[in-house]
Amino acid sequence: MRLVNTRFVKEGSVLARPVINPSGSILLQSGVCLTALFIKRLKAMGYDVLFIEDNRLDDVELNITISARTREVAYKTIQEICKYIEKDSEDSLPSARVRVTIQEMINDLLSSKDILCNLTNIHGYDEYTFHHSINTTIIALTLAIASGFNEQRLIEFGMGVLMHDIGKIKIPEGILNKKTPLTHEEFAEIKKHTTLGFDILRKNDDFSLLSAHIAYQHQEMWDGSGYPRNLKGLEIHEYGRLAAVADVYEALTSRRVYRKALEPNEAYEIIIAQSNTHFDPKILDVFRKHIAVYPSGSGILLSNGQRGNVVKQNPSFPNRPYVRVFYQGDVELTEPIDYNLANFPSIMIVAVDNR
Repeated sequence: MRLVNTRFVKEGSVLARPVINPSGSILLQSGVCLTALFIKRLKAMGYDVLFIEDNRLDDVELNITISARTREVAYKTIQEICKYIEKDSEDSLPSARVRVTIQEMINDLLSSKDILCNLTNIHGYDEYTFHHSINTTIIALTLAIASGFNEQRLIEFGMGVLMHDIGKIKIPEGILNKKTPLTHEEFAEIKKHTTLGFDILRKNDDFSLLSAHIAYQHQEMWDGSGYPRNLKGLEIHEYGRLAAVADVYEALTSRRVYRKALEPNEAYEIIIAQSNTHFDPKILDVFRKHIAVYPSGSGILLSNGQRGNVVKQNPSFPNRPYVRVFYQGDVELTEPIDYNLANFPSIMIVAVDNR
């Protein structure tokens, strides 16, 4: 299978992975043959990329971080929590469901491989906050597992991360989805979501105070330039420091109605560049080793002019995956060539090319 930008998906292509709709359930199942109408509607709904079957890449190792069922359970859990908050019923949040959801996510991740190979999620514009919360939790739990958290800490941490943006329910939607730059007053309103989220979670006994502090601290920065309290360095709890990395990486790689998503490698470079300023450098050491820079199936262009796809990850060198090339420029090769880029230091990936 390979990842293809919807601008280049051809009629008759067959889906290799399902397309998820805004409610978290399957819109189109894998194996569906895409018609021109399907492709047109998916583009209109904001779907940028699709996994397409390609028998030249049958051996692509696609690590599924969490199952479709677990993702749907997580989506419905957040949805239910939001309904309670909108009704001002924070004192009786169905927090037991959050705990069960996090346990299922942890079980899926622990049975997975040791690198977050693919966080490429096939979804469109709608319900960004829900998707962002789930994806941020996947990334954060992956980093927490790699950091050696025991099960009790993983659950406590995961519950807080899944709810880290819950305070945004209290922020006017017009400000959250504004396409033009925020005014000073509007940004001040956005910043309130950390305190609002903390207040919601700390009223519920099933959320520990440390879980609640993830909502409070995920916008704090290592150098003290964050909010709401301008905490610096180790003044920020480890949970908040971990959540901050996951939160920003996921936001950068997600498409919004007012901007396109960055490629994973672009977001990776931005995150790494902010070591010791925005982020704890020790946490970024874990991030470097457990986040795939180029997800499996991605199309890539090499410095030698050859073009192909990532076949599998290289755990020791996350930015040097195994690739298979099919083209020299736009000319198809007689036979594909496989590279373990860790063994070819002179060959670099220079661009993502999901044609």
